[in-house]
Amino acid sequence: MYRTHTCGELRMNHLNKETTLAGWVQTIRKFGSITFIDLRDRYGITQLLLNEKLTEQLDNTPLGREFVITVKGKVSERSNKNINIPTGDIEILVSEFKVLNKSAVPPFTIQDDTDGGEDIRMKYRFLDLRRNAVKKNIELRYAVNRAARNYLHQQNFIDIETPFLIKSTPEGARDFVVPSRMNSGEFYALPQSPQTFKQLLMVSGYDRYYQIVKCFRDEDLRADRQPEFTQIDCEMSFVDQEDILQMFEGMIKSIFKEVKNIDYAETVQRMSWEDAMWNYGNDKPDIRFDLKIANLKVEGKNHFEGLDHSEFAVFNNAETILAISIPGCSDYSRKQTDELIEWVKRPQIGMGGLAFIKYNTDGTLKSSFDKFFNADQLKSFAEFCKANPGDLILILAGREERTRKAISDLRLYMADRLGLRKADEFRLLWVTDFPLFEYDEEGNRWVARHHPFTSPKPEDIEVMIGNNPLIENAEKYLEHPYSKIKANAYDMVLNGNEIGGGSIRIFQRELQEKMFAALGMSKEESQHKFGFLLGAFEYGAPPHGGIAFGFDRLCAILGGSESIRDFIAFPKNNSGRDVMIDAPSTIDEKQLAELQIKLDLK
Repeated sequence: MYRTHTCGELRMNHLNKETTLAGWVQTIRKFGSITFIDLRDRYGITQLLLNEKLTEQLDNTPLGREFVITVKGKVSERSNKNINIPTGDIEILVSEFKVLNKSAVPPFTIQDDTDGGEDIRMKYRFLDLRRNAVKKNIELRYAVNRAARNYLHQQNFIDIETPFLIKSTPEGARDFVVPSRMNSGEFYALPQSPQTFKQLLMVSGYDRYYQIVKCFRDEDLRADRQPEFTQIDCEMSFVDQEDILQMFEGMIKSIFKEVKNIDYAETVQRMSWEDAMWNYGNDKPDIRFDLKIANLKVEGKNHFEGLDHSEFAVFNNAETILAISIPGCSDYSRKQTDELIEWVKRPQIGMGGLAFIKYNTDGTLKSSFDKFFNADQLKSFAEFCKANPGDLILILAGREERTRKAISDLRLYMADRLGLRKADEFRLLWVTDFPLFEYDEEGNRWVARHHPFTSPKPEDIEVMIGNNPLIENAEKYLEHPYSKIKANAYDMVLNGNEIGGGSIRIFQRELQEKMFAALGMSKEESQHKFGFLLGAFEYGAPPHGGIAFGFDRLCAILGGSESIRDFIAFPKNNSGRDVMIDAPSTIDEKQLAELQIKLDLK
């Protein structure tokens, strides 16, 4: 056999035991007439000691890094123990070795502190996966997968596969499409999620379904987005929102315990979408720290009376003015405040500038706009912002949407500067009561905030059925009843990242047709796209709801990384390209002809 033990297995209790190991050569160190080799496999590293005779043999059979070898020998106690590895107390006195396969010189050093940049490591990803740092990420991914399956199995969920070749329904993100050779001129789409299939499974009576499943969206990429990604996809029948929240709080807490040995004992906090936007500037707030937003002026209306008689044009002309108080930063220097001003002016933030008030520890106040406000007015400013002596109040003014996003980004930036976002601290949050619709000003129509199968809150159903969704004046959309309808939807947030989202679904044909109509679909269009689902609702569809968790993102957060690519064995780059296998790529003319496709590359 190639091995009797792994390279991470042997300990002092194996002393004098004859063993056979196999793996990759990590390092070779010659000391006169003897040679030390670190042999590596998936399980760890074991030091090998080659005597004088075998060292001489190396002259005729040279070894290099990443050679695959097998060795036989006896377990011995090391004289120079290595406390940094589990096998550091022992070594193997090698009696014979054999080269199973040679290796070319690797394009980068295969160790944790590698000299390879991301581009070269992605090109040779099969080598990068040998590194211990990457291996730990892949093992963590498996542990999260196993923990989720264990929990769902214990809760009587059943894993059911759904198709990858489905009908294209281009709502929301763009579909990846697949031409059908046997059905000329027609195309499949790869699923953005198994949404309609899991609802059909509820109609079929499978009241607790799950999949850990691949999904596909043709979107522009970033660190936390890939064209193909994985969801923990779940659905339940005869449930309301509270049932869903309790069930999946339990799942995430179970994952914390099994994967990170964390007992998350407290009840998961809940927050309405409106409160999240009002207090934190976004619908996935990081609640590991406070730093709430003060809403001084919103959509042209002053909430802080101290602005009523201001002569400061920047404030008077702004649609929205928001502020945050940063504790312990009143001693910021001119250089530091200038850095913050330049930070908010960056294109990705997009603000024209930043105003500030220093609330000094002696109680005095100094602002960047002292010319327009006296000491008493600045004190009122500080009180409205709930600032304390020693705080630095940062103020942004501008258009509502941009300013709220910018203050949210600034809040996170300052938290990073102050060390308030600790990677080993985990805080969960449920965000509920989302708007059911968003208004698309360009198209002058309502679009679904989540997806068109989300049910409105029960008290809002009659509003949706009884009102015409058309808007005569685009500036008046906030006055339309549709803007007030709340979705029976919920998101789970972990450390400022949305890790899961779901809703109670529509399960009655009439209401689903009204929802499609609200989104501007004709009866013919809704029948063409979703006739199978509407028809299923006529055969005793039960009340149901579910949730889908971003599996890659959950793994990244638990692993302390900003990028989901670190936790995917073979990821794509920011252009959606697999540089290792060079995909996507062209196909030959014969394949195009079989598909009856002609390319127009003008």
